[in-house]
Formats: sequence, structure tokens, C-alpha cells
Amino acid sequence: MNTLHRLSPLVLLLLSAWTGSHPLLAADPPPLTRSEVIYGRKFGTALTFDILRPEKPNGYGVLFMVSGGFFSSHDSIDGALKGGLLTPLLERGYTVFAVVHGSQPRFIIPEIVSDVQRATRFIRSHASEYGVRPDRLGVFGASAGGHLSLTLGTQGGPGAADAKDPVDRESSAVQAVACFFPPTDYRNWREPGDDAVGVGVLNDFQPAFGPRSDTAESRAVYGREISPLEFVTAALPPTLIIHGDADKLVPIHQAEIFVKRAEESGARAPVKLVRREGKDHGWPGMDQDIRLFADWFDAHLRGLPPQP
Repeated sequence: MNTLHRLSPLVLLLLSAWTGSHPLLAADPPPLTRSEVIYGRKFGTALTFDILRPEKPNGYGVLFMVSGGFFSSHDSIDGALKGGLLTPLLERGYTVFAVVHGSQPRFIIPEIVSDVQRATRFIRSHASEYGVRPDRLGVFGASAGGHLSLTLGTQGGPGAADAKDPVDRESSAVQAVACFFPPTDYRNWREPGDDAVGVGVLNDFQPAFGPRSDTAESRAVYGREISPLEFVTAALPPTLIIHGDADKLVPIHQAEIFVKRAEESGARAPVKLVRREGKDHGWPGMDQDIRLFADWFDAHLRGLPPQP
């Protein structure tokens, strides 16, 4: 089966909608300036992010993980703007960094994680140029983008002090996370022991996992390495997850076990799950849910009082 077909309704909401083809979400983006920046290169190919800067920036930056099924495209940035999915953040004054990573099947999850960590370090290194605080960065995404958001939240950390490239000396940590229906534990997908490391329900996404998903023995180790849940500590930044309880691709079990692990780890910052009753892997009106993301970043990046 074609992977993009397997993504439906993820295609409908995260790829189709974010490329501007979903009629329910069509809208003009708020006034902004947009520029493209090269944050790295792989095999001669530029890795880029787009800076989306509102008319009245508030001095805070949020990274947008442009990823669905670990496929990343600049077209999805256009769609996110036209679909209104970035409007709540831009209206609040957030500078949005839409990060495009190397896509599967050419690149696999660990390489993609390396890309977004590099992008975070690059943004922090140039924060004064972009007009954002380097010590208060947020991140958000959906599905694979949610996985990458949680990966930055759980594994972002100091750079190498002796690195030749000054960008690599910067931290890849973020200070707040918000995401939709993220994979968190590939070894326990729908229930304990349900292996989805490129097999089972995620068989169509096997190219994103690479050859280490070929045997049960290697999957057992590899699954721990790529699952954000395995890296949860008490230092987890404030984290918000919105998940449909009828999601057939990424079950809500994935969000539930992440929140439970955070509680067991004694997370000092709030970790919250918002359930969307009867919703599958994406739904019309997700642009309104982004307002909850904006509220979350207002509270945990800017220190503003909660919205009523």
C-alpha cells in the first residue's frame, strides 16, 4: 500500500490541509515576513527552516516540526499558513521557525532527530539576529512531528564545548512542548509488548526505521533508542499533548503512558493530556486547538497568567 494512502486521514489534515487543499481550513495568513535559512547540509543537500515573523513579534520563538510520517516538505509550510494552523501563534506574536528535515525513505529516524537538534542549536546560536530569546524556545508538531517535539523535550541538551562549529556548541534543549497525537513508545504501541518498530500497524512506514527494524532482536534495542518515553526525567519541560481517543494509527495509549511515565519520574513541570472524544488521527478544527498551544506557550515561555 502506498504510504501516503496509509496516512489518511493524516494526509487529509496534516499533508492535504497543510498544503492548502483542505477547503474547510482555507484562510489567509496574518501579515508576516518570511525568509528561508540553511541550517545544515547533508550529502550536498541544504537543510532549511523558514522564519515566519509576525508584524508585532513578542520576542519568543517556537519551532514547528514540519513532519508527517517522517516526510517533510516546504509545501506543508504553505499549507499550514493557508489552513490557519499557525495563525493563533502568529497573532500572539510568536516567531515561528518551520523546520524541514531530511525525509524518509532517504533518511531514517535517528538522522532526522539529528537534523532537528541541529536546527534548534542553529536557531539558538542566531537568536539575537532573529529577535527571540535563546533561553525560551518552544516546539510543536503533530504525529511524527509530535514525536520529534517530544524527542527535543526529552533529549535536547548541551552541545559539545570543543566543537569546531560554534553552532554545535549550543544546546538543543527546548523550554516548552506542545503536540498532537505523538508516538512515544514504539515497543508498546497499543498495549504492553505490542511491537511497532517499523512493523505491525507501522509496517508501511518501515523505510523511516531503516534496517535495524528487520529483526525482533534489533527492534528491542532500537525501539528504546527512538522512543521519547525512555528518556523522560524529572527535568522534562512543560508538555501538552492533544490526542483523539479514537485514533487508529497512533493510539491514545501512547499519550497516556507518556504522561504516566512523567508522573512516575517526578516531573517538576506540568505534563498535560487533553483528550478529544471520538477523534481519529487528525480532525477539522485543529486550527482552534492550536490556540491551546498558544496558551501553553504564553504560560510556560512568557510566564503570562492562564487564559480563561
